[in-house]
Amino acid sequence: MNTELLRKLCETPGAPGHETRVRALIEKEIEGLFDEVRTDPMGSLLCVRKPRKKVKGDPLKIMLLCHMDEIAFLVTHVTEKGFLHLDPVGGFDPRNLFSRRVLVCTETGDYKGVMNPSGKPIHIQSAEERKKVPEPGEFIVDMGLGEKARDLVQVGDFVVMDEPFLEMGEKFVSKALDNRVACWLGIEAIRALEEAGEKHACEIHVAFTAQEEVGLRGARTAAYAVKPDIGLGIDTTLSCDTPGIGEHEAVTKQGEGFGLHVKDSSFIADQALVREVEQLAKKKAIPYQRTILARGGQDGAAAQQAAAGARAVGIVVGTRYIHTVTEMIDRNDLQAALDIIVAYLGEN
Repeated sequence: MNTELLRKLCETPGAPGHETRVRALIEKEIEGLFDEVRTDPMGSLLCVRKPRKKVKGDPLKIMLLCHMDEIAFLVTHVTEKGFLHLDPVGGFDPRNLFSRRVLVCTETGDYKGVMNPSGKPIHIQSAEERKKVPEPGEFIVDMGLGEKARDLVQVGDFVVMDEPFLEMGEKFVSKALDNRVACWLGIEAIRALEEAGEKHACEIHVAFTAQEEVGLRGARTAAYAVKPDIGLGIDTTLSCDTPGIGEHEAVTKQGEGFGLHVKDSSFIADQALVREVEQLAKKKAIPYQRTILARGGQDGAAAQQAAAGARAVGIVVGTRYIHTVTEMIDRNDLQAALDIIVAYLGEN
């Protein structure tokens, strides 16, 4: 398993609308794997692999949608003393933002910083003040540079969490596993096809999309351009198999295989396609679990609704502690997701 690639993907900063560095890393990794590669006006990377055997008529277009962006912040103001005020781009639980190390990414370079809520420390708070959980917009970043920060940072620069990728037993832990997991799968699935010399009849489109965390924006334009027959939304999902959460709310359990995503707030999967992927997983002895997410969405919905529409389903990897710096996936679930994507593409 190419763990080093996953590490590089996770540690590369890429806020919604600022995916340039992630895209550059992917472009380098996919050299020789696709027949066409281009960047669209939204900043999504659109990659095409033509059929590897002759087909009558137009080949089936299968599109993998893998978003590049991570939840982040944009700088809205720099005070006279050099403190940064922020606007979130993506969904944060403010309880996870206290005392975080961050990376401030500017046009001239990256700078370390620390994030904390504005206001009093615990030693001088009243009992009532200690009960209050600040909103994400109440957090500030201190770069330790004082007023010099005003010369380095401008409105619109972005801020991401600054934490290293870790391997812990059979688990991978990192910020931005949502959704660099999908970027990894999009690259490694095509690499596996290439190395195996798989003679697929379908035309494969892998879209590394922009701005998913703020409304599937890049996927909408990418899917409209491609007009796929089948869309595979590649993403993470919840794995709430941890204390304090009822079994019926777990969504997935880690170590039990990839998630075959049936529904969320953005789409309902094509039922025939669900059964097709399920039967293939059983045939190939690839572990899987059906998943439904009560709220939230993913790029597969954009493929389903683009132009005249497409059949769509999600292939997802269960993730503990999602939208934090301690996102955790199971190595075996990731492998299962890779195996089913390779198998599905190879049989079409």
